[in-house]
Parts: sequence; C-alpha cells; structure tokens
Amino acid sequence: MKKLIGDLTKEKIRNLCVREEVLYTGTLYTARDQAHKRLVELMEKGKSMPFDVRGKVIYYCGPNPAPKGKVIGSCGPTTSSRMDKFTPQLLDNGLVATVGKGERSPDVAKSIKKNRAVYFVTYSGCGALLAQYVKKTRLVCFEDLGAEAVFVFEVKDFPLIVAIDSKGVNIYE
Repeated sequence: MKKLIGDLTKEKIRNLCVREEVLYTGTLYTARDQAHKRLVELMEKGKSMPFDVRGKVIYYCGPNPAPKGKVIGSCGPTTSSRMDKFTPQLLDNGLVATVGKGERSPDVAKSIKKNRAVYFVTYSGCGALLAQYVKKTRLVCFEDLGAEAVFVFEVKDFPLIVAIDSKGVNIYE
C-alpha cells in the first residue's frame, strides 16, 4: 500500500523507509545541471538565492512545454548522478529531498544521512504519465536555460519510491 504524504517535515522524512512507495502532494522545484551550477555559485558568492532551498524538494527534471489545454508537457526524471557534485552543498543549506532516477555517489549518500534528508526515485520513461500529477506550474528563475530553468510544480499524489532514507539505507546496495 502506498503512503500519502504532504509537504515534507523532518519528522515525516525520519519515518520514511527505503523501498517505501509514497504519493506526494505539495511542491517540487525542478532543477537540472546548469541550474544547480548557478545555485551553488550564488551560495559560494554569498549572493541571495532566487528561492530558499530550506525545506524544499528538488526534482531533477527539464519539463517540456505544455501542449494546448495541459498544465505541463512530459516531465520525467533525469539521471540524478549528474547533480552529485552540487547536492551535498544544497543539502547542507537545508534542502530536504531530491527526486530523480538512478544511483547516487557515496558522497551524496553520506550527505543525505548527515542531513537527515531523503532521495526519492520516480518512474523513468513515463514523463507523460507524471505530467498528469502536476496541477500548477510557474517559472521561478534562470529563464534563459529554457527547459532547464527552475520551475515550481504543485503536485497531487505524485508517485515516489524512497531510494535512500534518512538513516542512509540505500536501495542500490
């Protein structure tokens, strides 16, 4: 049975276990390689961020434009390991969860445990299906990056699987 969860708190994250399937309702911020690079550069320079990462969930996704009558186009996950060099710094600054596909580096797995965060995976190859769970979307920043800009999604019952839990248990090990 899938567990229904809303916006993630530290207590909710602590109670999630690897391999657990959840239906998430709340906000997801999309970000891929170039957006991650810019966010970390802003942090390193002490500049203000376009959004506060504390308590947020980042979905590794570059959504397609919305077809007529739809909220968003296909919005499947991208390979998470491409963000691994940026993820520990974001987690150290309060990011509570990431969503993508595939394994994470040992450094990211350690950082997830250290920060008591969580890494979710979702269905790859099913971007059109996942788009059905997105109820609203809005551009947040880095518009010049096109599909790799940061968007915020309001989602309802978005399907996720816990791949690395806050205790460091890893589905890939």
